[in-house]
Amino acid sequence: MSIIRDASLAQQGLKKIAWVRDYMPVLNTLKQRFEKEKPFEGLRIAMSIHLEAKTAYLATVLRAGGAQVFATGCNPLSTRDDIAAALDSLGIEVYAIHGASMEQYEAHLTQALSHYPHLIIDDGGDFVKLLHGPCRSYARDVLGGCEETTTGIHRLKARDAAGTLLFPMLAVNDANCKYLFDNRYGTGQSVWDGIFSATNCVVAGKTLVVAGYGWCGKGVALRGRGMGANVIVTEIDPWRALEAAMDGHRVMTMDDAAPLGDLFLTVTGCRDVITRRHFEKMKTGVILANAGHFDVEINKEELGQMAVRVENRKDFIDGYYLPDGRVINLMSEGRLVNITAGNGHPADIMDLSFAIQSLSALYMAQNAKKMQRHLYPVPEVIDREVALLKLRAMGLGLDELTAQQQQYLKSE
Repeated sequence: MSIIRDASLAQQGLKKIAWVRDYMPVLNTLKQRFEKEKPFEGLRIAMSIHLEAKTAYLATVLRAGGAQVFATGCNPLSTRDDIAAALDSLGIEVYAIHGASMEQYEAHLTQALSHYPHLIIDDGGDFVKLLHGPCRSYARDVLGGCEETTTGIHRLKARDAAGTLLFPMLAVNDANCKYLFDNRYGTGQSVWDGIFSATNCVVAGKTLVVAGYGWCGKGVALRGRGMGANVIVTEIDPWRALEAAMDGHRVMTMDDAAPLGDLFLTVTGCRDVITRRHFEKMKTGVILANAGHFDVEINKEELGQMAVRVENRKDFIDGYYLPDGRVINLMSEGRLVNITAGNGHPADIMDLSFAIQSLSALYMAQNAKKMQRHLYPVPEVIDREVALLKLRAMGLGLDELTAQQQQYLKSE
């Protein structure tokens, strides 16, 4: 039985799912295929992804393939109660409530896993963490799974290196059709959607500090610069730092950037990127936001210790008032600003990511028993199929090599 906030919100959620469906042509194609072939017949799939309209449509696609689907969120603030109600109305069991406490959140994850899934779809690694800890008994039937995010991949690589993985996993985040588009263009747009919606502030003329120049950071910086921001990038990787410099951004340490920035965005996947010593140097009125998976990149505990009072100034913005009169504004409690204050990635982008998820889940269903307990890349044939389906849906053409060209490229 589902655990949701309000079943009466279902109709509102169904409208949102119907809207995104119209902009997800690749998933629509896969759904039609799955309805005919029923490749997941008899399988149980547990999903822990940001529970909003695009994710809900993914759940219906997997169910169309014959799976019994159990859905929960991967962040307490990203769950949309109307979407949870909509999925419940469609007969998909859901365990998610917006604003759940961490205890409730973990209980919801555990409830989804208690159905002994055959396949898992994880976003950030919380499912995997539980299945290797307090929920280990629920891993009994797990064939394998897929991981959606950079943060989750980091955690899986650590387990793989330690040799402790209980089942094979596919690194969906590392597929070309995921990180090249979802991370760069999806994050690049959705982060700004959330910030604009919550702050109503102009970006032009402001100094934007982007912590991390991976694909997400590149997208955020690209859009910020396009809207007139003066962009500073902070990095720990020398190649990415050089790339940022050659892309036209200033590159410096966070210590040097702290007194210059008007708006700070963290997209590193690491903890303590902005800490007390940085807060001490910042201007009054600065805005801090995070687009990394967990709320650990901006050390809000240290910020809270520095403040004489904390006030909710408006939706998604808390003001930390410091003894010297400065105020530092933190968005969305340091959680993912694009999915908490905004609508998350555009449907057109998630069409690619969730198509990769769907076909990766299918690959696991068909091949997991032959695989070792390791982290694997998404097979290139899947990545290429999704790209070709998207090009076709967009009405775009693609040249093909002639036999002579193929021979030439293979010649010594």
